[in-house]
Amino acid sequence: MLKQTLLKATEAAAAVLKENFDRPFKISNKEGLNNLVTEIDHKSEALIIDIIRAEFPDHYILTEESGELPQNSEYKWIIDPIDGTINYANGIPLCCVSIGLEKDGEMLYGAVYNPFINELFFAQRGFGATLNDHKIHVTDKSDLKTSCLATGFPYTYLDAPNGPLDIFPKLIRKGIPVRRLGSAAIDLCWVAAGRFDGFYEHKLQAWDSAAGFLIVEEAGGKVTDYKGDHYSPYQPHIIATNGKIHDQLLHVVNGGEVL
Repeated sequence: MLKQTLLKATEAAAAVLKENFDRPFKISNKEGLNNLVTEIDHKSEALIIDIIRAEFPDHYILTEESGELPQNSEYKWIIDPIDGTINYANGIPLCCVSIGLEKDGEMLYGAVYNPFINELFFAQRGFGATLNDHKIHVTDKSDLKTSCLATGFPYTYLDAPNGPLDIFPKLIRKGIPVRRLGSAAIDLCWVAAGRFDGFYEHKLQAWDSAAGFLIVEEAGGKVTDYKGDHYSPYQPHIIATNGKIHDQLLHVVNGGEVL
C-alpha cells in the first residue's frame, strides 16, 4: 500500500502540473530574490497531502511549501510538489514532482515524475531503480575529464570560500561539460539513468534530494556529502556519481584541481 500510495500521489500531482502548464497562474516570491512559488505548487502539494492522509493519516509529512506536519510516526513523507519551480513559471518543461518515503531515518521509496516528457523514475530500497518500469543503471565512465556533469547554483552562498563560483570554472576550464537544468531531482535521476556521470550541489533542502538520492543509489551509484560521508538529505551538500569518478569529483569540490 505504501508503494501504491506513493505512485498515486506522484502521478496525480504531475497531472496537475501538466494541466496548468500553459495557463495563467499566480506567482509570488518567497524569501530571497527569484525564490518563486506558484499557486500550482500549492495545488500540487495539497493534492499529495490529501492522498497520503487518506491512507496514512498518522504519518509524518515534510513538504517544501507547508513545512513540517509532524506526527509520532516511524514514517515520514518528504515532498517537493514542483522541483524546478522557476522552470515551471517560465514555461520550461524541465520540472517534476518528487516524493520520498522514509522509515526510521532510512529512505525506503522514491518517485520523481516529469510529466512533460513522461518520465517516471522510481526506486525501492534493495530492489533497484526504474524509468517507466525499465531498470536503469549508472555509467561505467572512470575519468572525470571525459565525464558529463550537472550542478545547480543556489540563490545565496555563491561567494562563499570554495563555493559554486570557485568550483565551476575549475571544471569548465578543463573542457568538462557541466549542465545546469534547474531541478536537482531531475539531475539525480539523470545520473541514475546514465545521462550524467555525476552531480554536485552546495545547498539543497531535504525535499530536493530525498527521492533522487535513493534512485541513484539503487541504480548502482554513490551519494555522499562533501566529506565523502554517508549522505543525509537533512544537510545541504551532495555529490552523486556513478561511483567510479566519485573520489575525483570529491577532490575538486573540496578545493583540489582536476587531475
